[in-house]
Amino acid sequence: MPSRLGPTLTGGTPLRGLEEEDVLGHILPLFRSSPDLIVPPGDDAAVLATEERTIVTTDTVVLGRDWLDAWSSAADIGHKVVAQNLADVAAMGGRPTGVLITLVTDPMVSLEWVVDLARGIAEACDRADVAVLGGDLSSAPAGVVMISVTALGNLDGEPVLRSGARPGDRVAVCGSLGLAAAGLHLLTHDQAERHTTAVARQRRPSPPLGAGPQAAAAGASAMLDVSDGLLRDGGRIARASGVVLELDPVALAADVAEVAGAVGEETAWDCVLAGGEEHSLLATFPDDLPTGWRGIGSVRAPRPAEAPGVLVEGRTARQTGWDHFGGGGAGTDAVGDDPRQG
Repeated sequence: MPSRLGPTLTGGTPLRGLEEEDVLGHILPLFRSSPDLIVPPGDDAAVLATEERTIVTTDTVVLGRDWLDAWSSAADIGHKVVAQNLADVAAMGGRPTGVLITLVTDPMVSLEWVVDLARGIAEACDRADVAVLGGDLSSAPAGVVMISVTALGNLDGEPVLRSGARPGDRVAVCGSLGLAAAGLHLLTHDQAERHTTAVARQRRPSPPLGAGPQAAAAGASAMLDVSDGLLRDGGRIARASGVVLELDPVALAADVAEVAGAVGEETAWDCVLAGGEEHSLLATFPDDLPTGWRGIGSVRAPRPAEAPGVLVEGRTARQTGWDHFGGGGAGTDAVGDDPRQG
């Protein structure tokens, strides 16, 4: 792994002493516009043409809690915070249209780091054909850096909720499982060279955004993105729908094999079942799966005295996935939204 991924947080031109307009003058030219953006950034607020139904979601990342500067460049963080928000829009069956960015930072953070962050945001938005609508800059106490993204999206039909799964549905995923968590494990153990693809996925998630509207059009009954682990996020569908998701380990074997050579088979299972930040889409379908989706299980009604939840080959798994306040999943220090992640 290179010793330096990009501009450092400090050591360049500090924000302290710069006017807000000076900072914006460096970063706003990096952001794309959109035909739907009637009033661009620079006024009191942006004006965006939207459809009758608009999806809105927001998320925040914090230095030292959600990323480490030693593991991720500012551009990496820009990619990640955009990806995790756009994945939420896609998981509702919508098409992302724009984002608002807020940066709250120690004034001693360098302008170069902020420009690199903006460059990552711009690249992620360009890839998704999404406009940056504006945002806010604010100072913070020493050592504090927080980035918040609010994403908007258009919804052509009904939203796909977590609560629609029904007995007899198939459980399916679009995208990878366990790569981001395996990348975290390797970074934690200073072994990034053992699986560069997994490390890259940890730094820059790549959600299948087009699969969200595709799943909605194909009749998906429930859907969300895998942000906190397959078991925890699957459990959210199960509880909201009042059902049991039965996962098939045979259908997950290829995901495990993808990272087992780098992290070991036991840790690979932990990563696949409980690894967060993958931002692939998990859904249930009453009929045939659309192209690009693969079945990993089935939905059934709870038996007498059985609570809704997720089972793997008929058993409760020891892994849990990440919870922001309750802690990470059992069995590994490399899954979920770990405080060391970046």
